[in-house]
Amino acid sequence: MQPVKAINHIGIAVRSIEDQRSFYEGVLGAEFEGLEDVPSQKVRVGFFRVNDVRLELLEPTDPSSTIATFLEKRGEGLHHLAFTVENIQSRIAELQEQGLRMIDQTPRPGAHHMQIAFVHPKSTFGVLTELCEPPAAH
Repeated sequence: MQPVKAINHIGIAVRSIEDQRSFYEGVLGAEFEGLEDVPSQKVRVGFFRVNDVRLELLEPTDPSSTIATFLEKRGEGLHHLAFTVENIQSRIAELQEQGLRMIDQTPRPGAHHMQIAFVHPKSTFGVLTELCEPPAAH
């Protein structure tokens, strides 16, 4: 099994990116990188960078999104940890062979043109874990 390459980002569920932007920029000094809508996941994503770490604020754009459900059940806060991997489809197969439960059996499109897949938190000691494969040019 190949090790993960790096922490890709930390996902944080929020009701409003705009309401929290002053905290991340003004209090933490994070660099705002922009917004991106991800229609397939029914979220708007705000990106903030702190040195080599990206924070990904996730705001629901539809009440049926998984982020909206998360906010209803748990409120705002840490949603997931994401790791950069190579060959995400092979990585999914390796994890399944080891008995881990996957939310995504095949990669799907994510923000920043990445292919992503989630590992179920029941297989990762309660931490929702995202695998991210950046586009080939990265």
